Amino acid sequence: MAKILSVLYPDPVGGYPPAYARDEIPTITGYPGGQTTPTPEAIDFTPGELLGCVSGELGLRRFLEDRGHTYVVTSDKEGPDSVLERELPDTDVVISQPFWPAYLTAERIGRAPRLKMAVTAGIGSDHVDLPSAIAHGMTVAEVTFSNSISVSEHAVMQILTLVHDFVPAHDWVTTKQGWNIADSVSRAYDLEGMQVGVLGSGRIGQAVLRRLKPFAVTLHYCDVHRLPSDVEEELGLTWHPDVRSLASVVDVLSIHTPLHPQTQNLFDDELLGAMKRGAYIVNTARALIVDRDAVVRALNSGQLAGYAGDVWYPQPPPPDHPWRTMPHEAMTPHVSGSTLSAQARYSAGVREILECWFDGRPIRSEYLIVDGGGLAGTGARSYTVAG
Repeated sequence: MAKILSVLYPDPVGGYPPAYARDEIPTITGYPGGQTTPTPEAIDFTPGELLGCVSGELGLRRFLEDRGHTYVVTSDKEGPDSVLERELPDTDVVISQPFWPAYLTAERIGRAPRLKMAVTAGIGSDHVDLPSAIAHGMTVAEVTFSNSISVSEHAVMQILTLVHDFVPAHDWVTTKQGWNIADSVSRAYDLEGMQVGVLGSGRIGQAVLRRLKPFAVTLHYCDVHRLPSDVEEELGLTWHPDVRSLASVVDVLSIHTPLHPQTQNLFDDELLGAMKRGAYIVNTARALIVDRDAVVRALNSGQLAGYAGDVWYPQPPPPDHPWRTMPHEAMTPHVSGSTLSAQARYSAGVREILECWFDGRPIRSEYLIVDGGGLAGTGARSYTVAG
């Protein structure tokens, strides 16, 4: 029998919800491109429930305990006395989320001789030290596409929030109890007619491009894998061979590339300085793709007109993190991929992965990041490891 450790975000401040705003969520059976949604043998939750927090348990407890496994769920993941540190040495499977990641460093993996698999409930496995996972003979998997559309919708929302300067206007009528029209519109613009680009045209990047096309903007993208010509023609896309070419021409840039050694701190003072004065950046990918303090400097100098996103480093960030107080921001906690709709899919996907692993059946290749001693499946296309 196996021991499974889930590291999930804490319950709501007011307690686990006794009821929800809606009675149901739409049933989604497939994604753009033909991939089907998760297909576990069964689920033990009602879609639309809060599953990603400690009390939600990803809806897995009955399934795991009925099979005789031990299931430990915690939000305590930091420091030498944390539940994560105490439970890890004899754990077989760690389940984590990008929103509240259990950072599986080389040191932690080295202290976990029984650890065989790390599963991301959602998308993005950069919180796992992939070279160490490979050396350890682990499998790393994530529920690909489960929350891609959720993130793309959030990114479009934040683009509009920045360009229309929504946050200060909202503050005037709520926190400040005012009606200051001039103050509210002095930094507000229309998105129509702007040059808008995405860095990374995978599932999320393409979904953002498709959602932005009706806004009558000119669309640009940069990706090492160029899109088919018919897609470029359909969306009116201009491809850029490198990030500097893209960044220098757009008014709005949305980041959707994975974090790996080539993208870490990519947006430094030099690259931000090459952008148009008054450009906007939305980052729903990973915080370390941008230089934290360079972003603050660019906002303070006016080089950037606004920065938004829902990814931070570390997660959660400390109280004195400068992004909490920098000007012209529209930051959220890492929530874009954890809507109740997305939770139903990624929880079902985790169960599907576990069913396959326990029963000795192949895990879908689109879910695999590391397997068989190297990058595999989606991981082979999305990640790099130092050789």
